[in-house]
Amino acid sequence: MVKKVRSAKKKAAGKGGKKPTGRKATVRQRTSGGLSAARATRFALKWGAVGTIWGAVIVGGVVIFYAHDLPSIDDALAATRRPTVVLLDSRDREFARNGDVSGDAVGVANLPAYVTQAITATEDRRYYDHFGIDVIGIGRALLTNLRAGTIVQGGSTITQQAAKNLFLTPERTVKRKIQEFLLALWLEKSFTKDQILTIYLNRVYFGSGSYGIEAAARKYFDRAARSLTLHQSAVIAGLLRAPSRLSPLRNPQGALKRARVVLSNMVAAGHITEKRAARARQSPLRLSSPKARARQSRYFADWIMEQLPGFIGPGAGDVVVRTTLDAKIQSRAETHLEAALKRHGASLNISQGAALVLTPHGAVRALVGGKDYDKSQYNRAVQARRQPGSVFKPFVYLAGLEAGLRPASQFQDKPIKIGTWLPRNYRDKYLGTVLLAEGLAFSSNSVAVQVAQRAGVAAVLATARRLGVSAPLRADLSTALGASEVSLMDLTTGYAPFANNGRGVFAYGIRDIRDNKGKILFRRSGSGAGQVIQPNHVRMMNEMLSGVLAWGTGKAARLDRPAAGKTGTSQAFRDAWFIGYTRDYVAGVWLGNDAGQPMKRVTGGGMPARIWGSLMTDIHKGLPAKALPGADQPGQPHQFVPPPVVGPRSFWDKLFRTLGSG
Repeated sequence: MVKKVRSAKKKAAGKGGKKPTGRKATVRQRTSGGLSAARATRFALKWGAVGTIWGAVIVGGVVIFYAHDLPSIDDALAATRRPTVVLLDSRDREFARNGDVSGDAVGVANLPAYVTQAITATEDRRYYDHFGIDVIGIGRALLTNLRAGTIVQGGSTITQQAAKNLFLTPERTVKRKIQEFLLALWLEKSFTKDQILTIYLNRVYFGSGSYGIEAAARKYFDRAARSLTLHQSAVIAGLLRAPSRLSPLRNPQGALKRARVVLSNMVAAGHITEKRAARARQSPLRLSSPKARARQSRYFADWIMEQLPGFIGPGAGDVVVRTTLDAKIQSRAETHLEAALKRHGASLNISQGAALVLTPHGAVRALVGGKDYDKSQYNRAVQARRQPGSVFKPFVYLAGLEAGLRPASQFQDKPIKIGTWLPRNYRDKYLGTVLLAEGLAFSSNSVAVQVAQRAGVAAVLATARRLGVSAPLRADLSTALGASEVSLMDLTTGYAPFANNGRGVFAYGIRDIRDNKGKILFRRSGSGAGQVIQPNHVRMMNEMLSGVLAWGTGKAARLDRPAAGKTGTSQAFRDAWFIGYTRDYVAGVWLGNDAGQPMKRVTGGGMPARIWGSLMTDIHKGLPAKALPGADQPGQPHQFVPPPVVGPRSFWDKLFRTLGSG
């Protein structure tokens, strides 16, 4: 039995149960290991090649995908800025400029060395050494950002910035970043370093609407880029980080602080010595002063800019707009309004004012929309709608004339009641029997309502519309007393037909618009709304409105020549107006407060009439006196004669002083 067991073990061992030993075993092991290493090598080479091919295909596909819509060279080198709008006054002198400005191209070779040194030292110190992508800079920025735990430093080169700022949109996407890399390589292949830097410096944004180094130099320092000093170069180079925020016109201290950093960068880059940098840091920031022009003409400029899209539409490019603004009249309008508000504004609780001067044919010669444009750009001459009070009454009286009334028609100036409404005169003073002309001259509310009743409210509204009042008007008798809110522009335009013998006008400020090659894109034509008042009614209105200045509520506005107009005061002294005209000009003045707070008993016949009188006296110097329309018509005698029952004219003067000047 024992033998059988041993025999079985031997057989098993003979079939392979026992491992081979010696030289034969060693050869077999080496052969097997060699085959495994070769197989692994072949596997690695095979799949490495496959991976490389697919990687190249993928990269190539990405490049093709993102490169197919890259901008062309022509598009890439085109200026990227908002169109410039240049505004010229009536004598074709520039008084305003809006939009962005690009200066003439200037080459790197024509700039002081420290201009390019300041920019490269701050934006891309290895600019002249890399191939468009600064691998070292990217690595340094990556480490800095990892240490900070946030993005505090970028690795973009000037070439990449040129690609990003000039050729691509500002969106932050993978596509844009890849395109930025591709465009940077394309720039480096297509241009020399100096050419790329020239392109960059002539197209990059430097703040305050200035594109390019030349525009920035002239904008901030009023000199050519080739004449920039070291300190000025540092200021301009410092703008590239945040051009809007660091603009020296908006943030001089921020610009100076950033310039000091740029100077330190130049020292670190070996461009200048620390001693020279220290001297530059002590340089004062002497900015160019704006061209002499009336500050408030910006209200007029804004008014013009708002209208431009309706005349030329989008995509017109740079344009030159020839306007109707008279710089002298504009300056005088500003001066008279500002002086009056400075002298009496605080004591009379008047915080704002507006003034407007037109020709009788509607050309706007001056527009003052407020006390201080820098503090408020709200244009009170155009945008504000306020209760006009009695300056609305000429439309009522014209409707009365058209209904058959005459300046000598008699009315009873007395308290009246219409339903529950009790319209009252200023200070509850009434004159008894008066002529229509007297009712207008002394601004009787009682007579105005009676005239509106005689003519009809619908006729009053239609008359106002016909003469140019576009604001919504209440369809009731309260409109006769100026209850509906209107603008100074509407009212002043509405008085123009009285000055031009009855022709309706549209207030306008644009004569023509041309592109930068001189091609006319728009030219004003047409003659307004045609005849809106019959000549005989013009004559009658001028007789009555002349009386307002001669012996009525507007005596403070008297001129040395024929003139006419009307005072107006809204409820609780919230608004005070005077609108009047000569044969040469139509002008309106408004005073009040934006929130509608009452003034201290300021009436239209007071401060507004005095401002109007002084302004009109000023702008008429050197002009011959001219009769108002109708006064020089043969066979048309003056129709208003003061009623004998009221005594001499001195009585009216005394009464006027007693009643005030509402």
